[in-house]
Parts: sequence; C-alpha cells; structure tokens
Amino acid sequence: MQALLDVILPVFVVIGAGYLAVWLKWFSQAGVDGLMRFAQDFAIPCLLFMALARLDLGQGFDAGLLLSFYAGALAGFVIGLFGARLIFGRPWEDSIVIGFCCLFSNSVLLGLPLTEQAYGPDALTANYAIIALHSPFCYGVGISVMEITRARGAAGAEVVRRVFRAMFTNALIIGIGLGLLVNITGLTLPVTVQNGFDLIARAALPAALFGLGGVLAQYRPEGDLRVIAFICLVALVAHPLITRMLGGAFVLDDAQMRSAVLTAAMAPGANAYIFANMYGRAKRVAASAVLIGTALSILSAWGWMGVLP
Repeated sequence: MQALLDVILPVFVVIGAGYLAVWLKWFSQAGVDGLMRFAQDFAIPCLLFMALARLDLGQGFDAGLLLSFYAGALAGFVIGLFGARLIFGRPWEDSIVIGFCCLFSNSVLLGLPLTEQAYGPDALTANYAIIALHSPFCYGVGISVMEITRARGAAGAEVVRRVFRAMFTNALIIGIGLGLLVNITGLTLPVTVQNGFDLIARAALPAALFGLGGVLAQYRPEGDLRVIAFICLVALVAHPLITRMLGGAFVLDDAQMRSAVLTAAMAPGANAYIFANMYGRAKRVAASAVLIGTALSILSAWGWMGVLP
C-alpha cells in the first residue's frame, strides 16, 4: 500500500498545490491561464513531438493495444450517451456531452505522469501510441455525433469540415503529426534543437499538473450529482475494465497492459469541459465530472495498480 501511495500521491500533491495556490489567491487565474497555455500549446506538444519522433513505430503501434483501449473508450461513449438519455432523461445534445465525458480520459496530464512515476520513463511507449490517436479519435467521434444530431442527419460536408478544423488546429495534434513525420521520413534534427526541445518538454508535466489544479479551482461540484456519479463510474471503472478484458484477449504484454488500463482509468480530461463549452450543453455536469473524477482518480489508479502485473 505504501509503495502505491508513494507513486500516486506525488502527482496529486502537485495538482493540489496548484488548486490551493489559486484558491488561496497566491496565484492569479490569469497566471493559471498563461501556465496552461504554455503547457498545452508549447511544452506538451514539444514532449509529444520528441516522443513520437523517437518512437519505435513497429513496437508502439500495436493493433491489440489500440483496439483494447479504443474499443473500451467507444463503449464508454455509448454507455454514457444512452445512459444519460434513457436512465436520466437528458436531451440528446446533453447526452452526447455526457458520453464524451465517459470517452475522453485524461491521457496526458494524468496518464503520462502516473505511468512514469510508477514504472519509469521507459514504460511510456504504449502511452505515446495511445496519445497519438486520442484527440483525433475522441473529437472525431464526439463532433461527428453532435453535428449529425443537431443537423438531424443532414450534416454532410459541414460535419467533415468541423471535425477536421477541431482536430488539425489543436497544438497537441500538430506536435504529434510533426513527430510522426520526422519519424517516418528519418529526418535528423540538429542536436542543439533536440536539446532545446527536450528542455521545454521537461517542464511540460509539472507545469501542466500545477496548472490543472488551478483550473480545477474554478469548478464547483454543481449539476445533477447522479449523472456525475454515473460518468465517474463509466470512466473510472467500465472503460478500464473493458480494456483489461480485451487486453487479455489480445495477449498484451505487461507494459502494454499497464499503460492501456491506467490511461483508461483516468478521469475525464479538461477537453470534456471544452467540448461541453463548445456546444453550450451540460457544462456544469462536465466541469463537475472533471473535478470529482480527478479526485477519484487517486482511488482508481491505486486500485488498478494493485491488480495489474
């Protein structure tokens, strides 16, 4: 138990420090916005760019790994969507946002540091493979279903345009794409450039975790608490459970299984709130799910680390 706490708690201490700093007004909200912009638009894209540029694509992009994680994510979206509609009677647009909260686990700000803290930097190969497809997949599913629903099935080319615009103006996706391009083409960056990007990348996770705490300080647990509990149940239990079962069927190795299940067991990411805000639907529920789910991720990570190899 102590070993697990030694792995998990340092990550949440950094998040908690950011939360308290903003809550006690030692760190301004403008400072948090600037820090998160640095982390999300510069430092994390540099981290992902360098990781994907150096990734062994044959080893990283394993079909069983990706199917295990993304089938679990898609199942979470379907469960969240129809659960919100049929169990809680929410409108279709709200239900899609709730489904998106169950779909979009916090693969970067929580999944990466927890896996690295637990198993070391060399254990992140499978994480990077999952992250490379994460935003394109999740936004592709969420925006497509929302636009088709809003257009009542007649969205056509507008859906495609919105999906591509949302995906390919995202700094994380740009960093991933450029990293894959360097990897595939075999380009070699000057050592000075690599060292500079590595310096920026080292600041990515600490800055992002502290900033995440500051962002969470803005949220208040409001909305339908039953729906929020449902989202947390699907995101923290159903998704990793499905991924674990499929990972066994695909005979994933220990490192792949750990990365896939731990990433699946993370809370809804801040992108869940961004998606809700983009459409102006279920915003309070999404914000509360991010806040409460992040706190509960301590328990979900602890539980899954205890049963993983």
